[in-house]
Amino acid sequence: MKKILLVLFITHFVYLIALKWVNPPITITMISSWVGTWGTDTKFHKTWADYSEISEFTKLAVLSSEDQLFPDHNGFDFKSIEKAMKHNQKSKKIRGASTISQQVAKNVFLWQQRSWIRKGLEVYFTFMIEKLWGKERILEVYLNVAQTGDAVFGVEAAAQQYYHKSAASLNREQSAMIAACLPNPVKYTVVPPARPTLYRQKKILVQMRLLTGDPDISALISSK
Repeated sequence: MKKILLVLFITHFVYLIALKWVNPPITITMISSWVGTWGTDTKFHKTWADYSEISEFTKLAVLSSEDQLFPDHNGFDFKSIEKAMKHNQKSKKIRGASTISQQVAKNVFLWQQRSWIRKGLEVYFTFMIEKLWGKERILEVYLNVAQTGDAVFGVEAAAQQYYHKSAASLNREQSAMIAACLPNPVKYTVVPPARPTLYRQKKILVQMRLLTGDPDISALISSK
C-alpha cells in the first residue's frame, strides 16, 4: 500500500510540474461534459490558445469579474473567504470565494462536487501551482480550461463559437460577455445573451474601466 501511495504521489507531482510547460490534455469536467453530449445535437468544443494569442481585453475582463487581487495574493483571498463564510451561515444561497488559482486547481486536478476532501486537496494544489507555475501560467491555463458554455471550454472556443473570430480579436464588450458567463456557463448564455449575462457584462465593463491602468494587472495582461 505504501509503494502504491508513493508511486501515485510521484506521478501526480511529475504531472503537476510538467503542466508548467505542457498544456493539460483534458479535465474531469470536460470528460463529464463530453459524455453528456452523447445522443444529443450538442457538440463538444475545446481549443487551446497560448497566452499571447488571447486579447488583453479578455484577460482584463476575467480578472475584473473573477479575481481582481490575482496579481497580488498567494492563491487565497482570505477576506473574501471570511465574507463568504459569514454569508453562507445566514443564507441558503451558497456564495463562493475561490480565486482563479483555486479554480485552476479544482478544474485541472479535481472534480466539481463540493466536499471537505476536495476542498483540502484544492488547498494543496493551489499552493503548489502558485509556487511552481507562476501567475501568467495559472491565468493562461484558466483561460483555456474554464467552461464558457454548454460543452464549450476556454475563451478560444468561446470566441470561435459565439463571434466567429479568434480570442486574440475579441473586443472589450465581447470579452466582458464571455467573462459574464463564467459563474454558470450553461445558464448564463452568451449568444443569445441571457438577462443575467447582460447584467453581469455591464458590471464587468465598469470594473474593467476602473482597473485599467493598475500597474500589476497591466503588467500581467500585457506580458507575452
